[in-house]
Amino acid sequence: MNVTVIGSASAVSPEERALRDLYLEHGPALYSYVLRMLGGDTHRTEDVIQETLMRCWNKRNLVDTEGMAVRPWMFRVARNLVIDAHRTRMARPLEVSGATWLSELGTKADDNEQILSSIVVHDALQALTPAHREVLRETFFADRSTQEAADTLGVPQGTVKSRVYYALRCLRSALEERGVRPEDRAPRRA
Repeated sequence: MNVTVIGSASAVSPEERALRDLYLEHGPALYSYVLRMLGGDTHRTEDVIQETLMRCWNKRNLVDTEGMAVRPWMFRVARNLVIDAHRTRMARPLEVSGATWLSELGTKADDNEQILSSIVVHDALQALTPAHREVLRETFFADRSTQEAADTLGVPQGTVKSRVYYALRCLRSALEERGVRPEDRAPRRA
């Protein structure tokens, strides 16, 4: 089976050469036009260009004939493809991912769930050594850099870094002992 790629010099039939020439002549302008309509999404732009050229191929509308200019027709087809894809996405229910479905829906977690989570985290933090709790309090809860935490705690910056590392490992273990799975701990940023 002989497969010819658009833009390939090995295009054999007149239709293949016409499609190649059509792409070479109108492709860059059509690409820029569709890319602007899609807000810079190159992958979707390439899909629209490919579908537009396939429709040219299927209609055998590869060259200007009898007052029918190919370029405006191609731009209209591409525009309609973009509009149809947008309408299709708008007609579907909102797509959400597993880890962030609450934030994507713009809702807050249930108050009871937040209270229970905070109790579990507080209990896990109590299982840490005082030095580990202290370094986590300074870096994560007080939002200080490692250098600022080192100054506050009166220890070298390297000590703060290693304590944070080991504190997080211990906290992970403590949370797992309390039944918190790794996917439950995934950070949720707005």
